[in-house]
Amino acid sequence: MPGLNKVQLIGRLGRDPDVRMTPNGRKVVQFNIAVNRSWTGDDGERREVTDWFTIEAWGRLGDICEQYLSKGRLVYVEGRLQIDRWEDDKGETRSRTKIVAQEMQMLDRPGEASDVEAAAAGQA
Repeated sequence: MPGLNKVQLIGRLGRDPDVRMTPNGRKVVQFNIAVNRSWTGDDGERREVTDWFTIEAWGRLGDICEQYLSKGRLVYVEGRLQIDRWEDDKGETRSRTKIVAQEMQMLDRPGEASDVEAAAAGQA
């Protein structure tokens, strides 16, 4: 039976994307997005938590992310979960979960995120 590995996220970039080259010369663009989730606790209080996700984009999608994304941009990302495992200097097995992007859509215009943040700061 075939499996399914699909993730959909909407969130804001926490910083500008990082661009690096792999040892075999392929470019990969990596960025983190913050996704807020909220709920009402048993006590009736509203709670909110921010989850951070690491996204990798390769090929043409990576080029687009490098060119157009920046800190604060609101994006939709669709991709697959990937778990990287390695052994550290102490011989312990480590792992990291990331999303390998297959689609990305910008949901705001450049500068719009900073406008929203400035308006929110003015209301504080």
